[in-house]
Amino acid sequence: MQKKTVRTGIVGSGFSASFHYEALRRIYGTNVEIVGVHSKDQQQGRVYAEKRGLRFFETLDALLDGVDVIHVCVPPMAHEPAAVAGLKRDKFVICEKPLTGYFGDGSKDFHWDRADKQVALEAAMASVDRMMAAERGSKGRLLYAENWVYAPAVQKEREILEKTGAQILWIHGEEAHSGSHSVDYAYAARCGGGVLIGKGCHPLTAALYLKRVEGRTRDGRPIRPRSVSARTHAITRLPGFRDEGHIRRDYYDIDDFSMMHIEFEDGSIADVFASDIVLGGIHNWLEVCANNHRTVCNINPNTSMQTYNPVEKNFDDIYVVEKIGTKQGWACTSPEEDWFTGYPQEMEAFYRTIAYGEPAESDSHLAADAIATIYTAYLSAQRQGAAVEVPTSSCRA
Repeated sequence: MQKKTVRTGIVGSGFSASFHYEALRRIYGTNVEIVGVHSKDQQQGRVYAEKRGLRFFETLDALLDGVDVIHVCVPPMAHEPAAVAGLKRDKFVICEKPLTGYFGDGSKDFHWDRADKQVALEAAMASVDRMMAAERGSKGRLLYAENWVYAPAVQKEREILEKTGAQILWIHGEEAHSGSHSVDYAYAARCGGGVLIGKGCHPLTAALYLKRVEGRTRDGRPIRPRSVSARTHAITRLPGFRDEGHIRRDYYDIDDFSMMHIEFEDGSIADVFASDIVLGGIHNWLEVCANNHRTVCNINPNTSMQTYNPVEKNFDDIYVVEKIGTKQGWACTSPEEDWFTGYPQEMEAFYRTIAYGEPAESDSHLAADAIATIYTAYLSAQRQGAAVEVPTSSCRA
């Protein structure tokens, strides 16, 4: 089969825009022509473009004129307008996580601690509905860039579920480290909440995905989340928090620890933890307990490679693993971190959907369920952990 050529553009010029670009360069099944980049921060955008030999576009419309696909790599508060603009022009849209959310009431003194989480849930679902409505009226598709879905360990579990017809009884997982590097992340009005949405979306979406796989394998329909119980905390904002300089603590109004207990339509369960108070690097894992097997997906760290370095400076110019803190002593050095976390596999799969019409594993419906579950969890946390039913987008097919 002859490779198709797809013209693509990047919206944003920060951290996610950088790893999207690197993943695009590794696509092998489709000829990807990276046309250029648009960024609201024009200075940063021009630097990003120049470094990679790309054209900088001053407006999103100008970028859309010359591409088939856009990568939405901007802060979550800007996801909906960028994605809808692309879909209305019949473009495919690859949108970073979280899909969308609630970004406050517009007031200068908005504070997440005082926000009505019922209002937040309703606003987030209204945003989801608008995005899905735009997709339904478009020749393009909305593809949700949740790399955990495409992580090799999670995809291997998909194979096990499909070939054995397993029944998942319990999933539990976690994403944690010592704090995001993003300035925007400190403010719920920019990112839609705190660690529950910013980190919890990863293991949560992987759990939702695997239950979808289970359901479609046995019955031809996904098994969806039914209710959520949750708690959130802001440990580093406590008056008694003792700052030793290892954990980020300059958050304005967000949670830095969360736990969600999800009950699915079939009565099975999942428990998801997310936090910004864990030292020693990234801690990303998912465990599946089924009626015929058990799987532990160690996404990061894993023991594919281990190094011992007696002197810190010896590894000055060697990348070990994300957010490790120190390179001295033993470390789970990752020989190919992006591969283990699913970034190149994600982009390869998306471009096979775009170019050849192959079905997408991470689509707008999975993203919608993730947003619905997350904001239901915030409402549950405001109600001190009471179980709350998860709503369904009005635009679900």
